Amino acid sequence: MQVVPFLIIFPLIVSVLMYVTRVNKVRNAIAYVSAVIIMIATGVLTVQWGMGGFRQIVLYQETALADHVILGAEWILMILVTVLSFKYKKYWVSLLSIAPTLLLTWYELMGPELNEGAGHIRIDHLSILMCLIVGVIGGLIIVYAVGYMHGYHHHHTEFEDRRYYFFTLLFLFLGAMFGFVLSENLLWIDFFWELTSICSFLLIGYTKEPVAITNSFRALWMNLFGGCALAIGIVYFGLTAGSVTLTDLVNEGVSGNKYAVIPVALIAFAALTKAAQLPFSTWLIGAMVAPTPSSALLHSATMVKAGIYILFRLAPAMSGTTTGSMIALAGGFTFLITSIMAIAQSDGKKVLAFSTISNLGLMVACAGVGTEETIWAGVFLMLFHAISKSLLFQDVGATENSLHSRDIEDMHGLLYILPRLAVFMFIGIAGMFLAPFGMLISKWAALKASVDEGNIILVIFICFGSATTSFYWTKWMGKIISASHLGEKTFKDITKKNEVISLAIHAILMIALCLFFPLLSAVYVNPLIAEMFGTNTTVLSDAILFTLVVIIAIVFAVPVIAYIYSTKMRVNTKLSYMNGVNAGDNRKFVDAMGEDKTLWLSNFYFHKVIGQRKLMIPSQAFSIAVIVIMMCMIIGGVLV
Repeated sequence: MQVVPFLIIFPLIVSVLMYVTRVNKVRNAIAYVSAVIIMIATGVLTVQWGMGGFRQIVLYQETALADHVILGAEWILMILVTVLSFKYKKYWVSLLSIAPTLLLTWYELMGPELNEGAGHIRIDHLSILMCLIVGVIGGLIIVYAVGYMHGYHHHHTEFEDRRYYFFTLLFLFLGAMFGFVLSENLLWIDFFWELTSICSFLLIGYTKEPVAITNSFRALWMNLFGGCALAIGIVYFGLTAGSVTLTDLVNEGVSGNKYAVIPVALIAFAALTKAAQLPFSTWLIGAMVAPTPSSALLHSATMVKAGIYILFRLAPAMSGTTTGSMIALAGGFTFLITSIMAIAQSDGKKVLAFSTISNLGLMVACAGVGTEETIWAGVFLMLFHAISKSLLFQDVGATENSLHSRDIEDMHGLLYILPRLAVFMFIGIAGMFLAPFGMLISKWAALKASVDEGNIILVIFICFGSATTSFYWTKWMGKIISASHLGEKTFKDITKKNEVISLAIHAILMIALCLFFPLLSAVYVNPLIAEMFGTNTTVLSDAILFTLVVIIAIVFAVPVIAYIYSTKMRVNTKLSYMNGVNAGDNRKFVDAMGEDKTLWLSNFYFHKVIGQRKLMIPSQAFSIAVIVIMMCMIIGGVLV
């Protein structure tokens, strides 16, 4: 399968072309063509694997040269981090890159002989699913980014136009993610882990503003801290078990080998940092300062999904263990608390950020429980979340370029002033919490599995977290279809073809997933579960799934009816009663003191009660205490 190295290497080559090409039209053309090629190559890989019988394939057993290349590249990353850390006087951050690099270098060059017969690349149901998410969603984000970045620098002239640099990082990110999800060798996984961390760091700091630099270094040190745990876990497992493959680690964990307990716990902890779980959630919130395409890439298709992917891999080894309990508790708590904090946000991108962290928390909890039912739910959560969040981030970015604001309050009546963007936004929001979209079905499956397991704490987290999730999504959805103060259309709706194409494809994918939910479950996700656990459990019956699919017609009837109704409202000349003299448009009036007033309908956000400033620090303290105590129990139980 020559397409495997192509998917990893081709984006890296394109990233170099992006950097050296300074003519916008030429670079844009290369970006379009390359994104399409990546999507096609992902499809080719999927077809080739399917024609081979949908079985697990392990490739590239003899790769000593590639191992040395990977090690050399890791040293380059270490030097880059060190230089930038000293440039911005964040000296201590460099230690988080130097320490694991030196440890892995010692192990590879001076440690025990590695088994060269072990594979370095693995292709199976889960890796193919991740490749499809990275290739298709990531490719569409790049298509969208071409038009968005043009508008971004048109509206933000205060920032240096470094689009060549931005697209370099986007393609480098995609190549790193393909390498990450296809790697079987833990040493390779560590390298691609660090590469994604550095790419996200550079993307977040794109504008070079002080707040962007601060947030980028926060993201860097948190992810590198997780990288240190990952490196220690790899070396520990290599020294005790004589292997550095992910499959051997999981198999040893399932069989109850005590030497696998600490590596599984350390790598699972590292995944918490990558998945932005408490107490490490602030790096993903800070990533909002970056341009929207990088936010979409970090939140949907790549960065955060890397942590979820690793936890799903480790799930069979964590099931019923203290490590699994730690991960489930951390994820469930994150799901609830960040859902509550999302209610207090009026900035659209911040709502999406907290929602991302919250939904990732539920996926993490599913992985921690580690049963067939929870992984089934987690896989669908990951799939629907990737498409929906990518759609919403792109839509909010386009809306910001039109309204010059991303405040939810400024999106009042969006369906009537920017109808195309509003419809796309409606579909994205519906995909996050309404039936028959898979997020709701998956949450129900996770709740059912938690009840079956008797995990009362997780049941409480899921119930109340789901309730608060419905609260903030309903507020936002209600805002865009409200029509209390309609006026003349004064804003330009989305017109750039590349943005419309990307948003439309995302919306079609979301609807298609709903329609073919039962089929996807039967032909792909159920075999994935069987491949991971050796058994296949039917989570939801076909009758229930098909019944939920029928509801989709009702869901999408709402915005259509609202839009038709709004058309009639525009020609309605009847004036409403107001608390003063109506100015003639049902939006403004003159009060008793003769002052002009504007009528607004505004949500209440509870900023001073459940805002980030109120809840974040106590939540982080609780999460740290839980992780430290449970990690001590895990390590102590092995060493004592």
